[in-house]
Amino acid sequence: MSDVVKTRRDGAILEVTLDRPKANAIDLATSRLMGETFKAFRDDPALRVAIVKTAGDKFFSAGWDLKAAASGDAVDGDYGVGGFGGLQELRDLNKPMIACVHGMAVGGGFELALACDLIYASETSSFALPEIRAGTLADAATVKLPKRIPYHVAMDLLLTGRWMDVLEAHRWGLVNEVHPADQLEERVWDVARLLASGPPLVFASIKEVARAAEALTFQDAMNRITKRQFRTVDELYDSEDGMEGFRAFAEKREPVWKGR
Repeated sequence: MSDVVKTRRDGAILEVTLDRPKANAIDLATSRLMGETFKAFRDDPALRVAIVKTAGDKFFSAGWDLKAAASGDAVDGDYGVGGFGGLQELRDLNKPMIACVHGMAVGGGFELALACDLIYASETSSFALPEIRAGTLADAATVKLPKRIPYHVAMDLLLTGRWMDVLEAHRWGLVNEVHPADQLEERVWDVARLLASGPPLVFASIKEVARAAEALTFQDAMNRITKRQFRTVDELYDSEDGMEGFRAFAEKREPVWKGR
């Protein structure tokens, strides 16, 4: 744990809080620290779900720290394992990630939320990709956003740098749910507990297949599943959990997932 990236464990859930006043901007050192934190989460078999949140009321995150850049942090510098913010390029992260967004998610802060599987936001949250105004590329968002929401809406955000309020984000399916600020974290933890009680090997399969399928035709993806060419699918089909679900259904009881 550090003063900048704080963690809290509760059973199989890890809460990661970025606390870097005033805007939770991310410099190279912070990005490396976040990467090590998420890598440790990925590699800990006792942890099943992570919540990503930030401190403060105004900014979820302003993204790339421009003041640090002006002081010498190179935009193509060493972001550490996982790339910017520790999540964009972290390989084999096959556990559910929940973004708890409160405040403005700007540039790389928006991309941090996009790196998660679920996004829950407060009523005062908003999103923007202002990189175009600074003459630079919102790289991860340019790759991901047109796949998450309608192409023309994504291009509008990327080409103009305009703000999207949380209700519009919810309308386009970018945000799963919107809640009052004082109810947001409670709802996120409810979802995290639900996921933590679920089958981790199935979650891993879902995430690996969904990632790979972006670059495959439907039939190629299906062939790789049926031929057990995905590591997570192969592990699932030979696992104790793979039989536990069938037994629990036959015995009319709740399954007990062991992750093996």
